[in-house]
Amino acid sequence: QVQLVESGGGSVQAGGSLRLSCAASGYTRTSGCMGWFRQVPGKKREGVAAIDSAGITKYGDSVQGRFAISKDVASDTLYLDMNSLKPEDSGMYYCASVGYLLLQDIGWDESDFSFWGQGTQVIVSS
Repeated sequence: QVQLVESGGGSVQAGGSLRLSCAASGYTRTSGCMGWFRQVPGKKREGVAAIDSAGITKYGDSVQGRFAISKDVASDTLYLDMNSLKPEDSGMYYCASVGYLLLQDIGWDESDFSFWGQGTQVIVSS
């Protein structure tokens, strides 16, 4: 079992930046694939960014070049640096993890991840 706790959400104007953090604890912690998903009311969660045990990353098309995912294995913390934020980036951001070590072995759907945090809200105003 893995416990994930997100923080760092808030309100920001378009063009601004935020850094989300996800503290992991429990079995395997940050050793497998980890990712950030975003959800807005009425829609399913969409993948924003993910990183695997080899440090390989992938990003959703809408955030490519603006967001950066990283992790600190020593502190078992996952990060999402969000820059040049747009109103359409608003939503509830969830941290997720799964025991698979490589992104190539999983899909890019929320069903591919086993453990979830409670989410942190991001609001970007125009």
